[in-house]
Amino acid sequence: MITTDIIIIGAGPVGLFTVFEAGLLKLRCHLIDALPIPGGQCAEIYPKKPIYDIPGYPEILAGELVDNLMKQIEPFKPGFTLGEPAVSLEKTDDDQFIVTTKQGTQHKAPIVAIAGGLGVFVPRRPSIDNLRDFEEKGIRYFIKDPEPYRGEKVVISGGGDSALDWAIFMAEDFASDVTLIHRSQSFRAHPDSVQKAFDLAEAGKLKMILHSEVYQLSGNGSLDGVTIKQKEAEDLQIDTKHWFPLFGLTPKLGPIANWGLELEKNAIVVNNALDYSTNIPGVFAVGDVNTYPGKLKLILCGFHEATIMVQHAFKKIYPDKRNVLKYTTVNGVKGFE
Repeated sequence: MITTDIIIIGAGPVGLFTVFEAGLLKLRCHLIDALPIPGGQCAEIYPKKPIYDIPGYPEILAGELVDNLMKQIEPFKPGFTLGEPAVSLEKTDDDQFIVTTKQGTQHKAPIVAIAGGLGVFVPRRPSIDNLRDFEEKGIRYFIKDPEPYRGEKVVISGGGDSALDWAIFMAEDFASDVTLIHRSQSFRAHPDSVQKAFDLAEAGKLKMILHSEVYQLSGNGSLDGVTIKQKEAEDLQIDTKHWFPLFGLTPKLGPIANWGLELEKNAIVVNNALDYSTNIPGVFAVGDVNTYPGKLKLILCGFHEATIMVQHAFKKIYPDKRNVLKYTTVNGVKGFE
């Protein structure tokens, strides 16, 4: 059994930063994540996507942010159980918790911090009969690394930020031919991105087909074409080996939803006025996985929540010790000897 001071469920940016803040208080952490690598969505879904709201970084790639966080926590030597989703939470007689993964790995600690982001992501799939025949064989629901599509002919469907962002990126001298398909005239993306997409379409760099949707797929073993149903025109066939239906990913809490935590709309209710604790004493939730009045689902807000949370975790672990806040500009980051 793995023992530590804080079990962190979720190795995304907020979970990783929790290690840093806990390390400053000499608290050891062990992270559990269903993904095989640390970094959460930033590493698995969009490592090459720029992020603009991290203080001190006008722009930073999601994967680069993860790399920096991993370097930042190196002095504190956290443990990792990766590729194993946490499935059960058990309270012991000695006021500890045991978290067990799907593979049976057990972890024991007095504090559990749930930093599971939005949970497990399931793609929103269009209703096409043979869709699953081409998944990972020409159809992908997110773009982890755009490099394999350099100079390729790609088709993107969707009207949200992800679809617009990737269509713009691909159209700007990356892919040889980019078609964006959307079911209506209006988009759910940032207005600047929408205007940029229309500008690229007017310049002939992006083909935009509105009031349309893909409804048939063709190929023998792998995708080689899509058929588009248009509202005011005949069906259109496009030859392509790459179709990205970017309709978003639906988050699900998974087994955590059955742990007896107070939930509200697929999120864990916490006490934000004090310490981001849940209704189970000793269990906290930080980052996108939690909810409270005025909640903003931003990475930087998760960093703040983690900072406050570990201060109270220290008090629960060491009720007789007085913790004096020390600024890293004065005290430095020494890690564990």
